[in-house]
Amino acid sequence: MTIREKIEDTLDTIRPALRSDGGDVELVGFDDDEGIVQVRLMGACSSCPISTLTMKQGIERRIKAVVPEVREVQAI
Repeated sequence: MTIREKIEDTLDTIRPALRSDGGDVELVGFDDDEGIVQVRLMGACSSCPISTLTMKQGIERRIKAVVPEVREVQAI
C-alpha cells in the first residue's frame, strides 16, 4: 500500500464525522520529500469557525498516527 493510499484510507475513517456536520475533506496532494499532505475542506467545513481545530487536532493528528511519513497536514 502506498503512502497516498494510507492517507486516503485514514481520511475515509474521518469522513463520516465530517459528513454528519455537512462537510467533507478531499486529498489534494502529498509531497514525499517534505512529508506534507494538502487537503481541501469542503461543505460546512470550509467556512466553519473551528475548521483550524478540526484540521490540526482531528485530521492531522489521525493521519500522523497512522502514516509516520507525514510531518504536516495543510488545508488549501
